[in-house]
Amino acid sequence: MNDTQLDRYARHIILKEIGGAGQQRLLDAHVALIGAGGIGAPAIQYLAAAGIGHLTIIDDDIVSLSNLQRQVLFATADVGTRKADAAAVAVARLNPDVRVDARTERFGLGNASDLLTGIDVLVDGSDNFATRLIAADAARDLRIPLVSAAVGQFDGQLGVFRGWEADKPCYRCLVGSDPDRPDVSCADQGVLGALTGMLGSLAAIETIRALVPFGKDPAGGLLLVDALDFRFRTLALPKDPGCRCAA
Repeated sequence: MNDTQLDRYARHIILKEIGGAGQQRLLDAHVALIGAGGIGAPAIQYLAAAGIGHLTIIDDDIVSLSNLQRQVLFATADVGTRKADAAAVAVARLNPDVRVDARTERFGLGNASDLLTGIDVLVDGSDNFATRLIAADAARDLRIPLVSAAVGQFDGQLGVFRGWEADKPCYRCLVGSDPDRPDVSCADQGVLGALTGMLGSLAAIETIRALVPFGKDPAGGLLLVDALDFRFRTLALPKDPGCRCAA
């Protein structure tokens, strides 16, 4: 690291759990994010600030006025632009150390392997169940730690999945395998804007932890956030012996 980087990341470097070697690992890391929305936007901000050297942002949506209540990476002037492109501009403003690949395409079966090859950690903040299953399967097959976060109204959940490991669950161990379940969007039910910021920030923490391990390993647990009752719970999530990841 040069002198400017030593100054920029000084508060990480003095943490004994990260230090200079850990910060260098962050600078050398490649993280992909599916979705630059309510969860992705704050996650991108904190990962860029942390000095993640390479971000791939996958989102085919455009910024709308209704996004701005929670997607704080964007401003009014970004309305009508591609979210991935607007996010890349914002990251360039935040931290010149970070290279961004803006992929303005929809993540799916046809491009999952291409988009995720060489990735160190995958953050999934997508807004539909079918995409989440495709992302989870690709991450498991490619042995990429998956940080999955979701929000709805006043509730949020966060999990880290490494289903290729013998004692760790995959995302399907949590949700099953029904791709036809109805998806309910925040446009239908609403969402507390600041809650998406909380879950996106937590997703950034777990991404950093996956790259530079510190504290307790979160894989095998599920964090539930209830903003109505000011309650946080962590549930143990065992590997499902009937899941394909246990085969």
